[in-house]
Amino acid sequence: MKERTTNMKRLYEGRIVSLELHDVELEDGRQSMREVVRHGPAVAVIAELQDGHFVFVKQYRKPLERYMLEIVAGGVDPCEATDVAAARELREETGYRAEHLVRLGAVYPSPGYLDEHIEIYYARLQAEPVGEDFDDDEHIELVTMSHDAFVRAVRDGEITDAKTLSAWLLYKQWKAEA
Repeated sequence: MKERTTNMKRLYEGRIVSLELHDVELEDGRQSMREVVRHGPAVAVIAELQDGHFVFVKQYRKPLERYMLEIVAGGVDPCEATDVAAARELREETGYRAEHLVRLGAVYPSPGYLDEHIEIYYARLQAEPVGEDFDDDEHIELVTMSHDAFVRAVRDGEITDAKTLSAWLLYKQWKAEA
């Protein structure tokens, strides 16, 4: 089943997202409306330290009005390769460089209304950080966790971010196949 857009109106154009209203014709001829959020490509990185612990970022998320514990993530700059963006975001948010960077897969976090596409990477980090380069409007706290602590945090509902949960699943699959 495919929906055909008969009219589209852009309601908002922002720095990170835009919002469109689509009039659509359904396959059976009925008319409906779709709200579509457009978002540029993004990357996310599950980062592992030399000792086997993982590095997460804790930051305030205004839409939820709370702090979230997540993997490193960010947008891909125009004409930037996703692996380059992943390495850049890792350095900017954690201060570490990747010793080893592997693409694990990709996810669409909420395709019912959002076209965001996130390429997910695994990074084995270099032993020592080189220093953070945070964005001016980001306040990030680094949190390191063991494998078991992460699993407990997920079980206890402390980690609910979709890209983080998806990345963990892709990571576990990759490790099992290695």
